[in-house]
Amino acid sequence: MHEMSLCEGVLQVLEDNAKSQDFKQVKTVWLEIGRLSGVEVDAMRFCFDAVMRDTLADHARLEIIEIPGQAWCMQCAKTVQVRQRFDQCPDCASYQLQVTGGDEMRIKELEVE
Repeated sequence: MHEMSLCEGVLQVLEDNAKSQDFKQVKTVWLEIGRLSGVEVDAMRFCFDAVMRDTLADHARLEIIEIPGQAWCMQCAKTVQVRQRFDQCPDCASYQLQVTGGDEMRIKELEVE
């Protein structure tokens, strides 16, 4: 379950920022997670609660913003939305797509005290 190590990485970012920006507690974390990132949202929620226990983010609320998958179709030269990797182009049915977005995960915002 790689979501556990992703949450540990989020905690490390929170701790680093707490030192540099002088805050003591994290109340809310907003994560942007792309549909093509391979991150299982339910597993991320479960792991977040487990990893954040007894830390500066104990009892923090996790808000997930899902980012749709995007790809550039080489056949019809359009940017299209895709639901998963290796989908066909919804406009021309080509499989010659290059992913251009929706494969990332990032911390978008924090609410801290």
